[in-house]
Amino acid sequence: MSRLTRTLIPPSQRQTAESLRQALDMSYGDKLSKRTGFLIMLTISGMIATAGVLTDSTATVIGAMIIAPLGTPILGIALGIVTGHVSLVARSVLWVLIGLVIVVTLGLIFSVFVATPESLATNSQVVGRTSPSLMDLIAALATGLAGGFAMSRKDLSAVMPGVAIAISLVPPLGVIGVTAGQGLWQDALGALFLFLSNVLALVIAGSVVFTMAGFSRDPASSPTANRRRAYTVVTVLALIIALPLAANSLTTVALARWSVSIQSAVGTWLDDISGGQVGAITWSGLTSTVEITTPDGSVPPISDLQKSLSADVPSFVGVVLDVGQAEEYRVK
Repeated sequence: MSRLTRTLIPPSQRQTAESLRQALDMSYGDKLSKRTGFLIMLTISGMIATAGVLTDSTATVIGAMIIAPLGTPILGIALGIVTGHVSLVARSVLWVLIGLVIVVTLGLIFSVFVATPESLATNSQVVGRTSPSLMDLIAALATGLAGGFAMSRKDLSAVMPGVAIAISLVPPLGVIGVTAGQGLWQDALGALFLFLSNVLALVIAGSVVFTMAGFSRDPASSPTANRRRAYTVVTVLALIIALPLAANSLTTVALARWSVSIQSAVGTWLDDISGGQVGAITWSGLTSTVEITTPDGSVPPISDLQKSLSADVPSFVGVVLDVGQAEEYRVK
């Protein structure tokens, strides 16, 4: 171990490979107790998380995170990658998929309690989990590093509840079930992507820490285990999730900037009309719809607004004015 590694994971506090596998491998040691405990706690956690999502209760969702056991098989995937045990990776992936099915099914069942699909649009627990960004990945990676160190060091086991709270695993699955049950497929896909990105981030960070801790060279590891392969897998996984999240983040920033430009241009355009106001701006793809109100429903010449927008907003961005009373004007 290098000096840096010995500082981060002191030999006196380093868990043994046996202890780590005992904690993370669902098919090692007392298999029946591990599996029944996992299923019981995951089902209860899924019920609590879904109820918390539907009631828009942050405290309830946090409670579900604390008792959720999904982090165990996810870090088991990381350990299997580092130690070269493909069977451990496969078993851990299977348990993650079982957890996904259980919680999503609970969400589908609970979706019957949703009054209308539109009510989910103002639910902060749903909105916050349907459009992941690069910052979500950074937070998940940091959480995964904390989880990896907590599992690798004997003196850091007390931080695991905090790790469970910081990483969003079960709540997005509940959101998938609830939104899918209401036919909101785009929101369901967004929540699924958040869950998958968090899973991969945990695997990446856990693999890095377990490799640093020397578990790839442990006598219990597979003869084929090596540092280079572990880092190659980690790099590929990082690219898989970082690129789409970065694209989503850039899109979000661009839409925000265009919204400001559009609102400013429309506001200036309405200055000559007493009582003219600019309302909300909503996006559908690259087309924005701007709500405006005027005393008599009349609007200034559209050509003036088109000239103003052409200077500040790209040509591929559409702008539609919603004047109310089912009357719309397409500006560009």
